Amino acid sequence: MKYYLIAGEASGDLHASNLIKALKRRDPHAEFRCWGGDLMQQQGAVIVKHYRDLAFMGFVEVVMNLRTILGNLSFCKRDVMAYRPDAVILVDYPGFNLRMAKFLHAKGIPVIYYISPQIWAWKQSRVRTIRRVVDKMLVILPFEKEFYAGHGYEVEFVGHPLLDAMASVPSANAGGGNEKPLVALLPGSRKQEIKAVLPEMLKMVPEFPEAGFVIAGVASVGEAFYRKAAGGKEISIVMGRTYELLKQADAALVTSGTATLETALAGTPEIVCYRGGTLSYLIAKRLVKVKYISLVNLIMDKPVVKELIQSDLNAGNLKSGLRQLLYDKEHIAALRRDYAELKQRLGGEGASARAAEAIVKFMNEQKGR
Repeated sequence: MKYYLIAGEASGDLHASNLIKALKRRDPHAEFRCWGGDLMQQQGAVIVKHYRDLAFMGFVEVVMNLRTILGNLSFCKRDVMAYRPDAVILVDYPGFNLRMAKFLHAKGIPVIYYISPQIWAWKQSRVRTIRRVVDKMLVILPFEKEFYAGHGYEVEFVGHPLLDAMASVPSANAGGGNEKPLVALLPGSRKQEIKAVLPEMLKMVPEFPEAGFVIAGVASVGEAFYRKAAGGKEISIVMGRTYELLKQADAALVTSGTATLETALAGTPEIVCYRGGTLSYLIAKRLVKVKYISLVNLIMDKPVVKELIQSDLNAGNLKSGLRQLLYDKEHIAALRRDYAELKQRLGGEGASARAAEAIVKFMNEQKGR
């Protein structure tokens, strides 16, 4: 089989790489041409475009880069048609991938969507488009199956692939066994969000002189950018070893996104941080239809972890919240209980294998038609 995968973010690169690995176990001769990153490439995929060249966040930022985005769409369409895959697997990244799904459907190319767009949060009208142009939808959050059923569309819940990616990380860290408390700073994988959030996180360094602080960096951004965003402050940066850092950390300050779930699955007490462009945030606030911004709270349907958004992300709130994470034993114990339940709701390990099995079954059905 020839597969064309499109992943536009670091998390998509991670989950798509594990999916490729699982598909290759079932079909050692499978070929993969992809938009993604280093992890997909390590699994033998040919990378056409790297996700670091695709990540635009916020309404204003998308408009400003519209010409680049449209150029990427045109190039992707030409590249898919030249490759002539047996199926295209879309991995999250909805603004781009749903446009590709319409094009692929019109060309008669089977469309598999792995990791649903978060249309339950906003733009629920996209369900109609998905029903029409996506042949197989694989979802990773337990409430998504019920959401789609309510709109007359059958999807398959395969569990969350982070449980596979973090299989070696214990469900509850041991505080790292450090001589002093260790705080992990996860400012994100997009340059815009790093510039907005990291300076606020770093205000905690002088407030907790008894603790050590370490930034978890991602290779696609580069260490130099984190140091520049830190404004010249002396601080340790660990590149490409986020899971190991979370395993050792006593607490974490985490930019909203997949990292909030990674931190919870590592068992690390966390505060979720978010600050976007003012106009983008005001627009999103009017459109988004969920109570929380972190996946942890959304899945548990309650405020398990503290969320500091926009103006609430300030030194005072961070200080009181971080002190609670480091020294309030009752709060830490309650968090760990909620984290254990979170894992159960996500379906346990094996999501990548289940997704690969569902895709192979779907492709066999397509051949039998």
